[in-house]
Amino acid sequence: MTRFRAFVDRHLDEVLADLAAFVELESPTTDKAAVDRAGRYLATRLREAAGAEIVWHPQAAWGDHLEARVGSGPRRILLLGHVDTVWPVGTLERIPCRIDGDRMTGPGCFDMKYGDIQAVWALRAVVESGLAADKTFVYFGNTEEEVGSPTSRPIIERLARESECVLVLEPSVGEEGAIKLWRKGVGMYRLTVRGVASHAGADPEKGRSAILELAHQIVDLHAIADPERGTTVNVGIVRGGTRPNVVAAEAVAEIDLRVRTADEARRADTRIRTRPTFVAGTTVHVDGGLNRPPMEETPASRRLYELAKRLAANEGVDLPAGGTGGGSDGNFTAALGVPTLDGLGAVGDGGHAEHEHIRLSAVAPRLAWFTRLLVEL
Repeated sequence: MTRFRAFVDRHLDEVLADLAAFVELESPTTDKAAVDRAGRYLATRLREAAGAEIVWHPQAAWGDHLEARVGSGPRRILLLGHVDTVWPVGTLERIPCRIDGDRMTGPGCFDMKYGDIQAVWALRAVVESGLAADKTFVYFGNTEEEVGSPTSRPIIERLARESECVLVLEPSVGEEGAIKLWRKGVGMYRLTVRGVASHAGADPEKGRSAILELAHQIVDLHAIADPERGTTVNVGIVRGGTRPNVVAAEAVAEIDLRVRTADEARRADTRIRTRPTFVAGTTVHVDGGLNRPPMEETPASRRLYELAKRLAANEGVDLPAGGTGGGSDGNFTAALGVPTLDGLGAVGDGGHAEHEHIRLSAVAPRLAWFTRLLVEL
């Protein structure tokens, strides 16, 4: 048994108790008071467990972002997490935090409260080992990641530029626990069509239907997709018109774009923004843009993964690599050229879904491996 696995095994019940307490502090992004309660709990645990120096980044509308610094060495490693979830307060009444066999359930346990608690205990193990005196670890706990990190992004990018690599404690991919070497970039757009209203029975020829124009737009937008290059376009919400007997004067569509590469991001973004019109007398306007750049694999991130994979094997963990269509704060750091590994947290399934759970048998080996990675980077 390795040194860090023995540490984890001694403290496993405490790790799970910490996780349960954290999950039961419900923290939906849009409830500042709730998110702040969860953030204060995490800050307290980081201070108690690893002697972290806490720096708060206060926010007016969102929860206050948490920065915790552990160690004082010249080499800086950034750990990224988020304390917000998609689940409203009261979800625990319907989906309680409980252990059933090899599963722990509860809102946010997988995405991504386990990853935050993993950071707490890995940093404690590192401090107690005394083996990373050359490093400073900075954990950043975002409070609005689930809505695109509108206020935290500049802080994350500054911390990343000050660091030699970034480790993102978001959940892994699949039951095999693959880490994420790539993530798709995410674009969010709103397309507004304006036409001319008229009576659909008495004066239809005087109208210019915004809904008809929107129908053409939807077909053209979906044609931007290129599945072979990993580019998808989805018009997910449409609204328009006032009554069946009125030619619609306005219609709106909300669009989701996902891209694997920066080249595809530029191509698709330009196509979405540069709209032809199909119905004479209508106009089209597009708002929005790329919310997260694509996280692309680089030689540096591949080298970081190979080290992680070797260390994981020494801890009895098989560590495949993969990717996902969803974005994270790792997209921002990778786009800066800082080597980034994502998906280092929970093994399980059901992020944002009612069957959300983590696999408990993966906790000890994964926590031991992650701690070793922090030491041997």
